[in-house]
Amino acid sequence: MTKGILGRKIGMTQVFAENGELIPVTVIEAAPNVVLQKKTIETDGYEAVQLGFEDKREKLANKPAKGHFAKANSTPKRFIREFNGVNVDEYEVGQEVKVDIFAEGDLVDVSGVSKGKGFQGVIKRHGQSRGPMTHGSRFHRRPGSMGPVDPARVFKQKLLPGRMGGERITIQNLPIVKVDTDRNVILVKGNVPGPKKALIEIKTGIKTK
Repeated sequence: MTKGILGRKIGMTQVFAENGELIPVTVIEAAPNVVLQKKTIETDGYEAVQLGFEDKREKLANKPAKGHFAKANSTPKRFIREFNGVNVDEYEVGQEVKVDIFAEGDLVDVSGVSKGKGFQGVIKRHGQSRGPMTHGSRFHRRPGSMGPVDPARVFKQKLLPGRMGGERITIQNLPIVKVDTDRNVILVKGNVPGPKKALIEIKTGIKTK
């Protein structure tokens, strides 16, 4: 069954394994999440659990949201996500979900919004090659041919310059190196999407063997 928790990316560091191997890890702080709602087949047509993470000021929540949080006997939350594929019988509204639902060695999928990089050209955005830089070449870092003359238009999906980053990205099958229940911290091997302080979603890997 799927398990999930919401957290905030703190940054990256390195830890040593027992065999002396140096492992790059991302530190994710996941303070206790609150179960705000249980979705069931009878009421919603599917099964899921809605979690909330990180308190926000009361004045920043509107009236319907305050009522929603009040049902779970919770303060307004900044980051709310649903996790499906879970066993809803194991959860109760108002219950806290902590980092100890995961253990060292678990494989997880980590989702977040990637760093925004602004308007970029095709070399940085799509990894295309540049043209010759000398001998009178006027083709250096341009997008290249726009296509055949006949349709007199540019085909859809052509790789062109544009805004890069700021998209939801999921990196799959990252192993958990350590779970620190005292500090509410999870160490995940490798990098995860987003800048420091980005909101992160961790759930059980869906493609694990």
